[in-house]
Amino acid sequence: MTSRRRRGERRVTIEDVARAAGVSSATVSFVVNDKPGVRLTDGTKERVWRAVEELGYRPNAMAQTLSRGRSSFIGLVADAIATTPFAGQIIRGAQDEAWRHGYVLLVANTEGVGDVEANALAMMHEHRVTGVLYSTWYHRKVEPPAGLGELSHVLVDCYADDPDVPAVVPDEVQGGRLATTVLLDRGHRRIAFITSTEPAPATFGRLAGYEGALTDRGLTLDPDLVVAVHPEQEGGYTAAATLLDRPDPPTAVFCYNDRVAMGLYDALRERGLSVPGDVAVVGFDNQEVIAGHLRPPLSTVALPHYELGVEGVRMLLALRAGELEPPMRRLITCPPVMRSSV
Repeated sequence: MTSRRRRGERRVTIEDVARAAGVSSATVSFVVNDKPGVRLTDGTKERVWRAVEELGYRPNAMAQTLSRGRSSFIGLVADAIATTPFAGQIIRGAQDEAWRHGYVLLVANTEGVGDVEANALAMMHEHRVTGVLYSTWYHRKVEPPAGLGELSHVLVDCYADDPDVPAVVPDEVQGGRLATTVLLDRGHRRIAFITSTEPAPATFGRLAGYEGALTDRGLTLDPDLVVAVHPEQEGGYTAAATLLDRPDPPTAVFCYNDRVAMGLYDALRERGLSVPGDVAVVGFDNQEVIAGHLRPPLSTVALPHYELGVEGVRMLLALRAGELEPPMRRLITCPPVMRSSV
């Protein structure tokens, strides 16, 4: 068998592989393109793949696209996840899972601009992508753009009104329940929740999880322990006064996100209170640049960005194969990240 070609030598052709394997060029084409309906023995396939490997043959991508009616690309059209450090894990998860199935991820970051999004989808269509993951950098409801309907697609970290549109999103209710349960398991009963004023799935879901965890332990929700703020550092700082100036202040606080927890830390420090000695704190999102660098490091609940990307690709390939089964909207578990704040 001829050894692998060296750099600078001519490109290995399908005819070279056919001669080395002792088969026809058509047989090589059938094998490397995984042509359906063609019956070949395992021995023949093995000889072809051995020749492909030893000669260093690389199939022509355009020819494969024409043969299959689709390319080896999976598209990902996103608003801003490529420029958002923690949400960028969606791309990594999708890319890793695509590679596992022999696909390459083709990413277009649109910054939410309508014309750019339309052009990105047109490009995906021209490249005959296997399908498209349409993603947002935070969990929300979207109106899928018209061009998306022309392609097999799965929504990632977002969803449509139509429950039959395939989507994969974080389980916000489970995450809120988990964050609260972590504090309950440490013996706390006066647990506050600093929530968000924004009307988003995370707001409603995390609050429902908080209430559910209390109910599970036979506790009644005290509405005075739920404070809604703008979900940034300043919001957590101002909420502290509302909670800590009460006659019976909480011993633990579940924060809507890690930025809110950072503001709460500031307020507690100013009052001479320690975390977790005086007040235990749990955040949400696991923004590593915040949670891992607070003092003490913040226990939090992670958004499963990597897993969202992985599941998005799995759903898309199942959809293309006609094997996608209900539910069409999949919930991905939000895991705990335990540090030193509880």
